[in-house]
Amino acid sequence: MFGKLALQSLLDRKGSVVLSLMAMTVSIFVLLGVEHIRHQTKENFSNTVSGVDLIVGARTGSLNLLLYSVFRVGAPTNNISWETYKTIANTTKVKWAIPISLGDSHKGFRVLGTSSDYFEHYSYGSQHHLSFIKGKAFHQVFDVVLGSTVAKKLGYQLGDKLTLAHGITATSFSLHDDRPFTVVGILAPTGTPVDQTLHVSLQGIEAIHIDWQQGVKMPGSTITQAELEQAELQPKSVTAFMLGLESKMATFRVQRAINNYTKEPLLAILPGVALSELWQMMSILENTLLLVSALVFIAACLGVSAMLLSSIRERNREIQLLRVIGAPAYFLFFLIELEALLIALLSCVLATGLLAACLVFLQDYLVSHFGLHIGINFLTENNLYLMLAMICASAIVAIIPSFSGYHQARTVKH
Repeated sequence: MFGKLALQSLLDRKGSVVLSLMAMTVSIFVLLGVEHIRHQTKENFSNTVSGVDLIVGARTGSLNLLLYSVFRVGAPTNNISWETYKTIANTTKVKWAIPISLGDSHKGFRVLGTSSDYFEHYSYGSQHHLSFIKGKAFHQVFDVVLGSTVAKKLGYQLGDKLTLAHGITATSFSLHDDRPFTVVGILAPTGTPVDQTLHVSLQGIEAIHIDWQQGVKMPGSTITQAELEQAELQPKSVTAFMLGLESKMATFRVQRAINNYTKEPLLAILPGVALSELWQMMSILENTLLLVSALVFIAACLGVSAMLLSSIRERNREIQLLRVIGAPAYFLFFLIELEALLIALLSCVLATGLLAACLVFLQDYLVSHFGLHIGINFLTENNLYLMLAMICASAIVAIIPSFSGYHQARTVKH
């Protein structure tokens, strides 16, 4: 009876109610969407690299090592000798090792020199391994595997030839144009920096720099590309390397041993810890998004309150009728509160439906254009609590028109 009366009252004022309902639906949609995307982005960020126990580089700051080894941002302070890499990689506690060599680029995209173990052991997200949408991993010296973003933006296909540039600037005049690479594979989208990277073998990195000194190509080289493909090429150094250990229990022991390595200064970091530190530096942006969303919701709540308050004057006959049939003054107070709750509940239902539809239709677009893997299941415990808080906030904001209706009902006699 009580709910039916509130619903009928809202239907009698459907014009203003629909506008208020739309405003609140949009505000809840924005708030839930921002919260879900924030949570998913944080999760994707934390899972940029997974299954790697330690990342090792020349001694520097932990964030700097993380940025250039995982995100391809910045530059290392120094390289690590090949002998040091082999010594640590061959220790009994190490299960696998992935060398990383940086320093070259192609049209603004970074080039990563590595070994075939990279495609076998590197993983992201919840232990998702790299996969190919076309082709296969490199086997020859001058093979290159492209990330999905590189292939899409530059329009490369299998068999295309490309030239690497010396250095990491978007426009470089120091080109390795005498030794082009052939595209042999294109990786599936991962939503990580892998998508924006060109992958070549360590032998390929060594081959294009064999007649370079101090960043300058020496004239008069007679070594042909065919000869380099047959040569025994071994790198002199690597930029960093990733380690997977036989036992997680040995992680801190191996980390301490690497940090105390006497032959050259090294730093070993736990990628999960470093990623958490980096995300904390971005907390200001995260909190700003939540604040803007909350303000949008508060504005919508105030709009509903203003609508209910303005409707009090139009409800004199309704109030009089309720009083005539014996309804107490507080009945109207709870009636207006219930109307506000009905608007909030219906807005939550519409907002969740709209958000679910958007996530279903835009999921592939977000992955391909922004590298965001946004899950469809947004009805998490946090979001349910958030919707409950929004419904409570609607009830609190509705106190003003409810009290106004109560006061007006008291002035009407039976």
